Amino acid sequence: MNVSPVLALAGLAAIGLLATRLPRPAWRRAPSLDLVLAAGGPLVCVGLVLGPGIGFVSASLLRALAPVTALALGWLGATLGAQFEWRYVRRIPRDVWLLAAWSAASGFAAVALAAALLARLVPALGMVWTPRLPVIVTLAAVAAASGPGAVTLVARTLGLGELVARRIARAAVLETAAGALAITVPLALHRPHAGAGAELGWRASLIFAVGSGALVGMAFLSVSRLRPAPADLGFALLATLLFGAGLGYAADLSPFVVCALAAGLIVNLSPRRHLVRHVLADWAQPLTTVMLVVTGALLTLPTVWLLVAAPLLALVRIAAKWGGVRFGREATRRPEIPPLAGLTTVPQGATALALGLGFFIQYGGPGTAALGGVSAAAVLTTVVVGVAVAQLAAAPLVALALRVDPPPLTRAPEASDLRHNAPAEWPR
Repeated sequence: MNVSPVLALAGLAAIGLLATRLPRPAWRRAPSLDLVLAAGGPLVCVGLVLGPGIGFVSASLLRALAPVTALALGWLGATLGAQFEWRYVRRIPRDVWLLAAWSAASGFAAVALAAALLARLVPALGMVWTPRLPVIVTLAAVAAASGPGAVTLVARTLGLGELVARRIARAAVLETAAGALAITVPLALHRPHAGAGAELGWRASLIFAVGSGALVGMAFLSVSRLRPAPADLGFALLATLLFGAGLGYAADLSPFVVCALAAGLIVNLSPRRHLVRHVLADWAQPLTTVMLVVTGALLTLPTVWLLVAAPLLALVRIAAKWGGVRFGREATRRPEIPPLAGLTTVPQGATALALGLGFFIQYGGPGTAALGGVSAAAVLTTVVVGVAVAQLAAAPLVALALRVDPPPLTRAPEASDLRHNAPAEWPR
């Protein structure tokens, strides 16, 4: 089915606006299922129907919509980067830093090892998870990331206090930043042209990403000084993030990382940082909707082993986060950190899907072989199923991690002996 890119873009825009305007039905459902629905599960299903289902969204159409997809990824990255204002970062308690470091490192290492073993033991997975090293690092980077929005939603669903919810959200932001940093490794390993001899290494790629983010951020700061009106600032932010996303896409970098670095620079140097956050929040939901629909349209199932491997990797991630934080708590003697605190950042959402979609754009985009496109889509399917499992398990795991133990029982005071001729006791 040949569909005009303009018509498809208009349809995606309509879906994005309707998703933010239509009221949600007040059905009685389990909290875990409610979290999956709120995280965009229905939108991924819509994309699955439009893409593999009826063929309305074809591969050529998705390539034509690549700039819009890159903008959506960059916008999500900017939303994350805008939370790293220095005056807030320096107030994050040390316990939160330790929790995020232990959780992200253990999740990354465990999932990388599990994915490598599965690819070696199951030939069907080894065929679709290619190239092997970038795929393993990508799955591990997604496992290291959490979902700040998903964590906040879980905290609101469970009725947690504001202080507890804020600390968990901060840890989720730090873990997601670690996952976004780790995702630069497989993108730096990408070789679209086999004969290219001037391929960037990981360090050079990271330096180039930092330089690109600084360039985009400085461009916005320059424009904002010339046109300080709120309406002009909103347009300037859109233009600069579109430039940053396009720069990252063209240079085989992550649009997510480039725009996140640019937003981090903007909120630390711009006097209109509050307006920047407001604009980012206003357009985050429609662009996230577009990203979720595109993600669903790209899903494929080259082997049923993906439906086994993805939940297994999700369970390994959960166990690793719990074990890593518990071991780190004992090793550093930090009894103030709850022993099950590693489970509080299990929820994932659109941010983790954005990292997986960024891998697909680089390894499954134009100029890659057909097998490369199938492999990239298989990795994206693994990420989507794993995120769904994490959302289903999020509510009970967070409730288990933050449960309040009953106070220890104390021996009841013995009754006084009031019998006749009872021995007297001296006051103590």
